Amino acid sequence: MNSPRAPRGAEDRARGGGAERARHPGSPPSSIRDVALAAGVSVATVSRALRGLDRVSEDTRERVLRAAEALDYVASPTAASLATGRTSVVGIVLPFLDRWFFATIVSEIEDVLRRSGFQVLLLNIGDRSGEDSMVLDQRLLAKRIDGIIVLGVDLEAAEASVLRRLALPVVTISASLPGCDRVGIDDVAAAESATQHLLALGHRRIGYVGGDSSNDVRRATAVDRARGVHHALAAAGLALEPELDAVADWTVTGGWRAAEGLLARRLPPTAILAASDEMAIGVLCAARALGWSVPRHLSVVGIDDHEMAVTHGLTTVAQPVRSQGRIAAEMLLAHLASGTRAAPARDVVLSTAMVLRSSTAAPRTEPRPRRRAGAAAAVGRSPRADAPTTPVPGPTPPESQSQSQSQSGQTRTPRGGQRAGSARRP
Repeated sequence: MNSPRAPRGAEDRARGGGAERARHPGSPPSSIRDVALAAGVSVATVSRALRGLDRVSEDTRERVLRAAEALDYVASPTAASLATGRTSVVGIVLPFLDRWFFATIVSEIEDVLRRSGFQVLLLNIGDRSGEDSMVLDQRLLAKRIDGIIVLGVDLEAAEASVLRRLALPVVTISASLPGCDRVGIDDVAAAESATQHLLALGHRRIGYVGGDSSNDVRRATAVDRARGVHHALAAAGLALEPELDAVADWTVTGGWRAAEGLLARRLPPTAILAASDEMAIGVLCAARALGWSVPRHLSVVGIDDHEMAVTHGLTTVAQPVRSQGRIAAEMLLAHLASGTRAAPARDVVLSTAMVLRSSTAAPRTEPRPRRRAGAAAAVGRSPRADAPTTPVPGPTPPESQSQSQSQSGQTRTPRGGQRAGSARRP
């Protein structure tokens, strides 16, 4: 039986360094067998050489690469997957694509994975409140991904069971899954730090805008940050009054609506802490629309250090958002390289730090503004339908020359603010 032959002259051109292309427009694509014949090696050797595996000498690898280039050979992803059992795809399970926190982390994960030859498959499960919510299905994910990163989602029992049956490496960010590596911050300590800052300024009537812990894909984050507020107040001999405890949906509009209700109280708060910067920006916008001066009439604090926090002069607890994505991607790549999971699972807790800007000050005894007729958003009503859903820049905060130590150990200047210690429970 005659053996298949490479395209005419391909072997000579491959050995000559690929100076002349073996294929012409319209000719059939070269196969891995063509490359093997041109390089004078087996198909298995070509596969190992092109994938960068060991047991291939440098001379042989170079010869294979020259042959593949001369033949314009492109490996089939499907064939490579069948041969190796790998897809070079990592799934990211997340609840939102249009929120700053999630988009920033996904961007960092994708950058790290791309450098190692991996692509990303986004699995947006939604907030579980409507028909558009996605259900994780083992049949859709099996043999399509090599590993999973769970980003900011508290998985339900059925969803966690799907991931276990897939038997793939899993890393979580701002979420927890038994037996899996985790990266995140100490949400309790972050909220404690923000509350302690307000207490140190002299505030005692503090309002809180938190996430909905009863029906929320970010349930654990909502619960932990609320716990931090309660802990700090209890340590000062105070309690969070029910009428000053508001719930929102982590958005600017949600924070705006919550602030309207809090500022309409007979005895409104002198300060409001929001569980995220986006909600805190909503609080700032609502207060200013109602004629309240920040921080003369009201102090506002957030958590995250959103990219828009500096333009609003927002005092906040900064968390290293990009670092969480980078570390999680590196941990998953380590699992994929070794083929095993670390035992026991690792929990990487990154430090946070207060960033002082212009939205907080000591409480004053001067009269608060009365409810204004014709305000941009009337108290007790939602913002008008044509109100912007993205933050409207507020007053630019004063410049600061202070510096702080970032989580990675490198010194950096905070964006428009001063660092005031870190928040991490012992």
